[in-house]
Amino acid sequence: MPTIYIDADACPVKPETYRVAGRYAVPVVVVANTPMAIQDHPLVSLMTVAGFGAADDWIAEQCKPGDLCVTADIPLAARVVAAGGIAIDPKGRVLDENTVGEAVAVRDLMTDLREAGVASGGPSGMTPKDRSRLLAELDRLVNLVKRRHGG
Repeated sequence: MPTIYIDADACPVKPETYRVAGRYAVPVVVVANTPMAIQDHPLVSLMTVAGFGAADDWIAEQCKPGDLCVTADIPLAARVVAAGGIAIDPKGRVLDENTVGEAVAVRDLMTDLREAGVASGGPSGMTPKDRSRLLAELDRLVNLVKRRHGG
């Protein structure tokens, strides 16, 4: 049975993730640096960790093949993929063994460009289309990992 981990401190799609997880009876672990309200459901739990990078470290240590992680953090996504999991960002972009390398390279390039003053700004805001794409991709991924890993 896969588990869905949510890198929760800045995650705008927790309700969407709960909805897909509930549809397929998949446990969700919300991981955060501070206590927060979560959906009151037997499949949803909160893990509060302390320290810079602690949430990422905890998720990376817990993640196993077939698990999913909702995160906008590219380095965490790379760690999840290295552990055999699949990451998906809040806008529905899937980061797996086929795509995470490119995502890391682009992230590193953009970091260098920002530090050099060539580029500025961050990602665009969430749109209804982004939320719809996340729902569709998360639904697809849950079914995929259930077929591959049982559950």
